[in-house]
Amino acid sequence: MNNVYIVDTTLRDGEQTAGVVFANEEKVQIAKILAELGVYQIEAGIPTMGGDEKEAIKKICKLDLGVSVMGWNRAVIKDIEESIDCGVDAVAISISTSDIHIKHKLKKDREWVLKSMTQATKFAKKHNLYVSVNAEDASRSDMDFLLKFAKEAKDAGADRLRYCDTVGMMEPFTIYEHVKTIIDEVGINVEMHTHNDFGLATANTLSGIKAGAKFAGVTVNGLGERAGNAALEEVVMALKYIYKIDLGIKTNMLKEVCEYVAKASGRILPLSKTIVGLNVFAHESGIHTDGILKDSNTYESFSPEEVGLERQILIGKHSGRNAILAKFEEYDIELTPEEAEEILKRVRSLSVQLKRSLFDKELIYLYKEMREDKIKDAELQDNI
Repeated sequence: MNNVYIVDTTLRDGEQTAGVVFANEEKVQIAKILAELGVYQIEAGIPTMGGDEKEAIKKICKLDLGVSVMGWNRAVIKDIEESIDCGVDAVAISISTSDIHIKHKLKKDREWVLKSMTQATKFAKKHNLYVSVNAEDASRSDMDFLLKFAKEAKDAGADRLRYCDTVGMMEPFTIYEHVKTIIDEVGINVEMHTHNDFGLATANTLSGIKAGAKFAGVTVNGLGERAGNAALEEVVMALKYIYKIDLGIKTNMLKEVCEYVAKASGRILPLSKTIVGLNVFAHESGIHTDGILKDSNTYESFSPEEVGLERQILIGKHSGRNAILAKFEEYDIELTPEEAEEILKRVRSLSVQLKRSLFDKELIYLYKEMREDKIKDAELQDNI
């Protein structure tokens, strides 16, 4: 499992998200960031679209970013010629392998699929291109036909097979068996390309890797058609901390990358977004905060700095006394345990009224209010 390569398709499948369009300069900037991040290959777009798409791909190729740049193609010679014209060093040749696609979308038969794929693959190899043959809708394909497809792809010179869970219908246990069978019987490198329709894209990608797949097709923030693709940040960090495989990715750039792509795609980055959301390292619960203050490993799988974030201790309804003491130490105010308990009561009351955690200024206000009440109580006692 140690040799795993990240294939980022944010600029192709990510941009196929309904309503998302990257400006040319945004596509170029995303490619630069991904290269700096340390991905192995960038699927830059679809050259046969021509126009701005082709122009952006050419610009990316000319930058010589030090990573492989791939163009996506149908199993059509003309598509591959457009990719060659852009200067890519790799091509994805995509064609459906499920009977539902072959019959209803392509309106062809299995033999036509095999012939189109092999002809396109041989043409690409003659031009010294790295070839990924994409089995679209692989997860709903007849296994015997999928194996035949993979064997013929390998015989034609394909460097890898992209196993596409196109409609996100697969689950980790079955996908493990499928991928292992393909690798054992065909001996071809496999790339996982999973969609998130049932929230299993990252799990399915990891399962495929556990079965022997060496390539993980991902997008930043999990962008992609419908519910999206496996998220780059999730796959990279899961491999690092669950499987103990460090891909050499500059993970401290993940927040920057995810925020830039979110802005360019016009998609808000949720507060609770896995790995890079601001709430991932925000703690309010008294029990959790107490643990974090003693040892961050109690409630964090990795440090916030590793992904470019900072830890936040929020004060609100669920806070505890130790969090109050620690928070006021930040203001150079040393509270007695009794004062901390009194402020905690006020914090909880105000937090319920406002339906949120409190801002720093509000905490200072509560502290001043408490001090003023103490003075008034003392004056009342003196006057009795």
